[in-house]
Amino acid sequence: MNTDWDGKHWRHVYAPLSGTSRSGMPLSINRPPGEDLRPWVARLVAAKIDATEGSQIHCGMCNDLAFARIVLRGDWTATSAEGTGHYRDEPLLFGPHSHYMPLGCSGPVIAIGVGLRPGALQLLADRSPEALVNRIERADPLGLIESDLFAEYPPEADPETWLERIEHRLRQRIALLNPPQPDRISTAFELASFADPNLLLTDFADHQGISLRKLERVVKRDFGLNPKQVLRRARALDIAAQLCGVADEEEAEALLLRYFDQSHLIREFAAFFGTTPSAFRSAPRPLMTINVETRQARRLEELDRLVPGQQRPWTGSGRRPLSRTAS
Repeated sequence: MNTDWDGKHWRHVYAPLSGTSRSGMPLSINRPPGEDLRPWVARLVAAKIDATEGSQIHCGMCNDLAFARIVLRGDWTATSAEGTGHYRDEPLLFGPHSHYMPLGCSGPVIAIGVGLRPGALQLLADRSPEALVNRIERADPLGLIESDLFAEYPPEADPETWLERIEHRLRQRIALLNPPQPDRISTAFELASFADPNLLLTDFADHQGISLRKLERVVKRDFGLNPKQVLRRARALDIAAQLCGVADEEEAEALLLRYFDQSHLIREFAAFFGTTPSAFRSAPRPLMTINVETRQARRLEELDRLVPGQQRPWTGSGRRPLSRTAS
């Protein structure tokens, strides 16, 4: 069986159909939804990678959002809080993660996803993010599939066609539920975590005119993790994006300086990914690259540093190394 994903010969095994980074790793088609959906929906994602017979990817992901996904083709394996599961041709609900989740696929990769803003999972699907942390449900709580999976999301279709279908289903659900928008505190905290995950919680709470206790309660309810965990994860995911080559190189030094020193960086990174930064960077991580690239594109757009549809920094030519060696 071909397990030749070693960074040297993978191009002979896999053909990304939804784009590649400048280092050659596969990317997804990912974008914000229509303006009417944005209070609840953070991102729409579609990845499509052809593969030779018997090919395998062993990788993983770390979500900062709850994601409703549809996996088509390929045989998927994921190790969640409840053990190892096997998935194929079905809708899945992924909770947010407190650490890296091993994920693999045998055969071609086709995955479509909807990332929900903090607080939206409860409003649109009556699910608690806290109860879903590091878990996967075999479920379609957003009603993305009305009748036949392959009729609505044919594997041979263009990824944008799938995303337009998902937007249509989401509009139907929101029209049916007429839900309120997520809590302004959670929305503000997510944006603040993108801008400065070293922020002081007391300062943020004071700026929002709330108590620290209320901030902790709202964030735990809508993110599934407490505020400190959310900020630690944000720092780790920004470093992971840098190591995968899908971050803005102009802020490379600033991302590293969020940590006290190199030992702090190594310790914190290992807590989320189970390995050191240098070991993480040394192995090709195709699924993780798709995962963190989606987040980085959304982060830069939310911070008004990138316009939707604009060329992203990591799709250009050349790559500068990290300013400080991460070991």
